[in-house]
Amino acid sequence: MALDGIYLSLLKKELEPLIDSRVDRIHQPSREELVIGMRTRGGMKRVLFSANAGSARVHITQKEIENPQTPPMFCMLLRKHLSSGRLIDIRQDGLERILYFDFEATDEMGDRVMLTLAAEIMGRFSNIILFNSDGKIIDSIKRVGQDRSSVRTVLPGMIYETPPRGDRLDLFNCSREELEQRLAQQHGELSKTLLGVFEGVSPIFTRECAFFALRGGECAAQELDGEAKDRLWFFLDRIREQIKSGKNEYTVVKTKEGSLKDFCFCAVHQYGGLMVTKSFGSAGELLDHFYSERDAFSRTKQKASDLFRLLVTASERTRRRVENQRQELLECAERDKYRVYGDLIMANLYVLSKGMSVCRLVDLYDEQMKEVEIPLDKRLTPTENAQRYYKEYRKLDTAEKKLEGLIKQGEEEFVYLDSVLDALTRASTEAEIAELREELVRQGYAKRRDTKAKPPKALPPLRFVTPEGFVIRVGRNNTQNDRLTCKESEKEDMWLHTKDITGSHVIISAQGREIPDSVILTAARLAACYSKGRESSQVGVDYTLVKYVKKPNGAKPGMVIFTNNRTLYVTPFSSEEAQELSDPRDKR
Repeated sequence: MALDGIYLSLLKKELEPLIDSRVDRIHQPSREELVIGMRTRGGMKRVLFSANAGSARVHITQKEIENPQTPPMFCMLLRKHLSSGRLIDIRQDGLERILYFDFEATDEMGDRVMLTLAAEIMGRFSNIILFNSDGKIIDSIKRVGQDRSSVRTVLPGMIYETPPRGDRLDLFNCSREELEQRLAQQHGELSKTLLGVFEGVSPIFTRECAFFALRGGECAAQELDGEAKDRLWFFLDRIREQIKSGKNEYTVVKTKEGSLKDFCFCAVHQYGGLMVTKSFGSAGELLDHFYSERDAFSRTKQKASDLFRLLVTASERTRRRVENQRQELLECAERDKYRVYGDLIMANLYVLSKGMSVCRLVDLYDEQMKEVEIPLDKRLTPTENAQRYYKEYRKLDTAEKKLEGLIKQGEEEFVYLDSVLDALTRASTEAEIAELREELVRQGYAKRRDTKAKPPKALPPLRFVTPEGFVIRVGRNNTQNDRLTCKESEKEDMWLHTKDITGSHVIISAQGREIPDSVILTAARLAACYSKGRESSQVGVDYTLVKYVKKPNGAKPGMVIFTNNRTLYVTPFSSEEAQELSDPRDKR
């Protein structure tokens, strides 16, 4: 899933119109991401830089990314050196996975200086480095000392050096003879061999080359026959012409369930019917689509890592407590035995005496009148032994009643914590995380970080509009679910919730109209999308009128009871499908 050198060269072409624009804004949404706003004659363009190991890239983005209230140090440093700077060039050395952004800026003395921002897109070695015209590193988004790398250190004050570069062929400048000579020296599979022969190519592209050359078969590079070599060269030549003409087929590969698999700058046929492909009009548009959801979740995990740990710990503690209580409840099932022991002892006092350690008595409660052996405490009289068993019976009887309530309470608590965790995995903004944190504070699971800080402002629910003109609202968290269902809805509105799994409350606003089945189906798919079952193929969704939904006294946030319901089984919307229904005022 790595972004290769060829794809980076295509991104460079899309970025070149930014040359001569000026830096307007610099933000750092997360620890390894930058967004630089460039002021051009055609308006503002935002360039996203990412040094994250799993999503390293650089491209123009259309996505709105929330920024932290306090900018990190590297962001402040870039603002100091690059603010109002003019972009004068974007460079790439061959097909190396590095783009150099050259800026003309002004230093503290008012003199013009040349600065370069290097975006190194190299998997776990990715970095964003700022250095001056002398090659001296000013700083980097990830500092690399000798303890992390013995090959190349990246620290302020050191001279910038390019990463080690292997002796590989340039796809655009190599000859057929050079390629065949390299292949003849290799014994591995063709796709893996091509990965080592060419500079700046990704595994999915080399697999596509091998798929075309070998017609879906497998063969060692050294064993290629003449026909396979012809097909391989034909495919590579066609790709070169496609790239030069700008007629690229930017393709995303997904599983049939909608999970993102990979992407490439050309059409992908190697998976046949096992995967689904989707094409995009530009390299940046594809990356925006591919990484937007993944990055949103990654950023949320960074900002809410303490809440994730708290919820997982609390859930595990609750689970263990309920398991222990269930075990105790099983032990309480023997309480009737102790009552029978007490009754039998009292009925046979005339044959028992103090000092006996055991007795055998006829069980009057057994139809076959079998004898039962009863342990006795020889220090006690028979009457005292009977009272001891009655006391044990009463203790277990009381424990059983309390345990049943405690187990029910623990199960409800576990469901509640699971619902908060589900809402947290779907949270994509700091405001949503702050509201969840406040909810946990009010429920006693967390402490307020700043006692003087005001509680976060309540967020509105998500809004969607169906083609039929009906408004569907979706709660973002438990507190909002309560407010949406119990205070902000009419009795004749439709309420929906996933069956037996955690998820958001969904409300269809009737506004005096009869709600058609097509709208209920749409709302049910939204309910499945905003639930723990969003990755499933079929999810049960209960629906009923709001007037049949009640919140019990003392219930946890988001917990309700309902009657007169029906159930639909639906396929959840994907996030893209849900976004298409989103009210324009609600799009983030």
